[in-house]
Amino acid sequence: MPPRPYTLVAELSYRCPLHCPYCSNPVAIRGDRYRDELETEQWQRVFREARALGVLQLALTGGEPMVRRDLDELVAAGRAAGLYSTLVTAGTLLTRQRAVRLKEAGLDHIQVSIQSPDPQENDRIAGVRSFEKKIAAARAARELAFPLTINCVLHRQNLDRIDEVLRLAEELDAQRLELANTQYYGWAVVNQQALVPMRAQLDRAEEAVRRFRARVGPRITVLWVLPDYFEELPKPCMGGWGRTTMVVAPDGEVLPCHAASTIPGLTFPNARDRSLDWIWHEADAFNRFRDTGWMQEPCRSCPLGRQEEDWGGCRCQALRFTGDAAATDPVCRFSPHHGAIVAAREPAQADAFRYRTTRRPARV
Repeated sequence: MPPRPYTLVAELSYRCPLHCPYCSNPVAIRGDRYRDELETEQWQRVFREARALGVLQLALTGGEPMVRRDLDELVAAGRAAGLYSTLVTAGTLLTRQRAVRLKEAGLDHIQVSIQSPDPQENDRIAGVRSFEKKIAAARAARELAFPLTINCVLHRQNLDRIDEVLRLAEELDAQRLELANTQYYGWAVVNQQALVPMRAQLDRAEEAVRRFRARVGPRITVLWVLPDYFEELPKPCMGGWGRTTMVVAPDGEVLPCHAASTIPGLTFPNARDRSLDWIWHEADAFNRFRDTGWMQEPCRSCPLGRQEEDWGGCRCQALRFTGDAAATDPVCRFSPHHGAIVAAREPAQADAFRYRTTRRPARV
C-alpha cells in the first residue's frame, strides 16, 4: 500500500496579474484546457475526498487563487473538511477587507510572494507595479493575526539583496521566510540564462542566512533551498513521486507534481471523473515512479543507499537532460549525464535582465 498523502495543492486558476519569468505555470496553455476551471461544488468535493484520503494540509494556489470569486466558499469548504489551509498569493488583490472575509471563512495561514525587497526591482521582475500592494497585504495579514510566510524566489537578479530580504521579513513580522532558489521547470527553463546565479552569489547568501538564523533564533523559520544545479545529490521530488502530495490543476487534472504533465506517455486522470482515492491508489500516473522498482542504474544499486531517501530525484529534470523520465536525475554525481548539470551552472554573462514570457496579466 502506498503511503497516505498529507498535502493537497489546489491550483484554483492559472490566471494571474503578474508574469514572473520563473513561473511554474505551464509554458503552453492550449485553448480552453485550463480555462475550464473546476466549479465550486467540484472543488468542495475534492477537499472532502482529500481529507478522507488522509490529507491534512491544503494549499490554495495558482496562478493567483484570489481571482476566483468563490474563494471565500472554497476556504470555508476546506475548513469544513478539516484541512489546514494556506493561501499562496502574490498579494496584489489581498486587501484588508478581503483578508477579514477570508479569516471569517476559516483561512489558517497566508503566504505572500515578493520578487525583491527593492520596489522598482520587484515591479520589473513581476512585470507590473505590485510592491506596495504586496507590503500592504502582508501587513494586513499580521494585523489580523494570520501566521505569515514571506516567499522570495531567488535568482541571479535579486540574490545580492539577500540581506534586504531578511530585514524585510523581520520588519513584516513574518513567522516563516521561504528563500526558494529558482528550480528550473516551467517558465524558468525558458529564461534559464537570465536566472542561473553565480556560485559566489549563493555562497554569500548562504552565509547571510546563517548569520540571520543565529540572530533571530526560532522567532523566524528560514527555509533555504539550494537550486538543484548546484547540488551533487538529488532531492526527493515533492517528497517522492506519489508519496506525499497531490496537485490538482485548474481543469481538474490530478498530478504527482507541478510539472508532471511535461512527461510524455503519462495520462493524468481528472477529479471530475475519478475519486482522489482511486487516483492515488490506482492511476498509472501516480504508480509509474512510486517506490523503487522502476529505477535504472546507477539508482538501482546506489553506492550511498539513497534509493528510499531521494526516491530517484526529479523525473522532469531527468527527462529534460537525458530524454528519459526514468533515468537517474542528472543532478546526482553518479549519473553519466551529470556533466550536463555542471554545464548548466554557467549563466549568460550579460548584465541585462532579458527574459521571455508570452503570458499577459489577467484582467481581474
